[in-house]
Formats: sequence, C-alpha cells, structure tokens
Amino acid sequence: MLLFWQCSNSNLEEQAIKEKKRLKKELLNNLNVFAALPNKVIDPKNNPATPKKVALGKLLFYDPILSGDKDVACATCHHPDNGYAEFRDLSIGVNGKGFGSKRVFKQPNNIPFVKRNAHTILNTAFNGINTKNYYSPEDSPMFWDLRSNSLEEQALLPIKTYEEMRGDHFSEERILKEIVTRLKNIPEYTVLFKEAFDGTKPITEENIGKAIATFERTLLATESRFDQYMRGDNSAISLSEKDGFETFKKVGCGNCHNGPMFSDYKAHTLGIPTNDKLTAFDSGIDSTYAFRTPTLRNLRFTAPYMHNGSFNNLKEVLEFYEDIADGKEKHEKVGHAQMDTLVNELKLKVKDMAPIISFLNTLNDSNFDKEIPLKVPSGLPVGGDIEI
Repeated sequence: MLLFWQCSNSNLEEQAIKEKKRLKKELLNNLNVFAALPNKVIDPKNNPATPKKVALGKLLFYDPILSGDKDVACATCHHPDNGYAEFRDLSIGVNGKGFGSKRVFKQPNNIPFVKRNAHTILNTAFNGINTKNYYSPEDSPMFWDLRSNSLEEQALLPIKTYEEMRGDHFSEERILKEIVTRLKNIPEYTVLFKEAFDGTKPITEENIGKAIATFERTLLATESRFDQYMRGDNSAISLSEKDGFETFKKVGCGNCHNGPMFSDYKAHTLGIPTNDKLTAFDSGIDSTYAFRTPTLRNLRFTAPYMHNGSFNNLKEVLEFYEDIADGKEKHEKVGHAQMDTLVNELKLKVKDMAPIISFLNTLNDSNFDKEIPLKVPSGLPVGGDIEI
C-alpha cells in the first residue's frame, strides 16, 4: 500500500511539472504575437485632432521658446533628420550647442547629460498597443521608467526637467507658468491657440501639452516592409529575412518584443552596463534597475541602444543578451538572480545574430514627415541652438 502511494505521488508530481511546463510554453507562445501597425490613430476623447491643432503643435515642437533659456526645443533631441531620435548615447539639452553626435556643452557648464537615451517619437501614438491591437491613448506608457501615461503628459515633462529644457533660471513649479506668459505675449501664438482651442483663455499649460501631443500623433511610420508582409505581400521581405523572423521568435526575443510595436511595454531588469558619463547609478523603476521594453521599429534611427546608449550597434546588443542568458553579469549592482526570469528563456547563439539583424532591418520605414518649419512665431532659431 505504501509503495502504491509513493508511486501515485510521484506520478502526480511528474504530471504537475509537465502541466507547469505546458502552461509556461503556452504563455510564451501567446506573447509571441505579431502584426502590422494600424493605419489609423486613436485620439483621446478630450483631445481630438484638428488641422489647426496639429499645425500649432508642430510650431511648438520646433520652438525653443518652451525652454528656460530659450535655446532648446523638443526637436533639438527629436529631429526628423535623426528619425525623431538622436545619434547620441545621452542627450545634451540645456547649455548645449550643435546637432546630434556633434552637440557639445557650452563653457562654462554645470548642466549634466540627460539621464537616458532619447526615444524616437515615431509611432509613439501607438504606445501601449498589445498583441490584440488594442491601446488606449489616455493610458499609454511613456519614457524608459513609465512615469507618464499619455502623450499629453509626456509633452510637458521635458520642459520641467532641469537638464533637458528647464535649466537654472526657473524652478520646476514656475517654468510652465513662465512659458504660458511668454506665449501670451506673442501675437501669432495668441491667434493660433484661439483657432485651435475653445474658451476665452486658450493658452494654458494643458493646451500646450495637447497641441504638441496632437502633432506627435501624426509622426507615423507604418509602411515598413514587415508591415507590408503582414498585410499580405509575401514578397515584401526576403527568404533570409523570413528565416530571421523565425529565429527571432525561436530564441525568445519575442517574449518581450511582441505586438505591432515589438514591445510589451513592461519593465524588465537586465543588468545593462552603466554609462560612464553619468555620475550616479541609474536605478530605474522603483530602484529595481528595471526599464521599459523599447520598440524595435526604426532601429536604423535609434542607435546607440538601451536606456543609456550602452551599445553602439545591434550586434553588441545581441552579444549582451547571449551573455546574460549564459548567466554572466554586466552591472555591478545587478546579479543574475535579480534579472527578469524571461532571461532564462533566451536561447540566443552567435549563429542566430546575423539572421535576426537581417529581420530587424525589415522594421525600418523612412517614409515619415520630415518637413521642418522655416520659422517659428517666437523668431528664435528653429529647433533650438543646433547650428554648429
């Protein structure tokens, strides 16, 4: 009787292990869902798009009047010539001069580098989209640390951030009031805000964010070769790129990089190496060293990679993933036991890297709005102090 009980118990444990593995495999398979991007953008109910609002938002995006010292615009670090990202590991905002990789601090200088790598704004209208193509524009995860939940919120935070746009001369509490006052004193903006928004006092902090967000929702790149392939054009990507797609899924990349934007928009701890330009550890979300999964779309425009620009090219990124999957640690504050458990699901080898990179190139789309205003209502340099 005892022997029978032991055998039965052993069988139950074996069945439980098998069921656990099955459920885990099913979960990972469910995560590995991919699709073309939608052709249309959903607007928030409280901020429907209009041509007047888009036009106003575009001018604000390029106008350094929004920065404390009137020398930095949104476009300084998110310029169309750089795919609305920046060819730098860490941006130089306030007290900077020059464009992209050639931008330097003016001297003397006490301003630090921007803490994290500049995301591209292309397709951020779809942030938060899941494997079923659902997303809510009112609840869209923004930034590497998920500290903002919509483009409207996101648009205002760089203006308030010391090293990005605010600078030394205004407090975080004061800067947006100062920007509102400046805009009210520019006749062209007075007219443009009145045309774009209802009310007797249309120039407000909230409406600044709404206008910029409305423009940003027009910055779409939805016709990559991968999108064409997923919409039925089997010849849009080559046989080797299709093999790379299968490899991408097989080795586990799709466990986090899934859905139409190739991101689960969740936080993951990976132990990415530090950037020596920073004077303190960036401990990420809730001091867990976790950061949001970035999109893999338009990687052509977003190097260097990761939240702090640690890796110069995609091969370095994949080599890092191979290392941590093998149990290696790359950050002195993050041990392997602290890393996301999905790291253990990676089966990446050197032979897989070239096919995966080949596939990732199908996610690029250079057909997006590159038109730059000839001037902005403030009369300041378009895009900030970016002339060399």
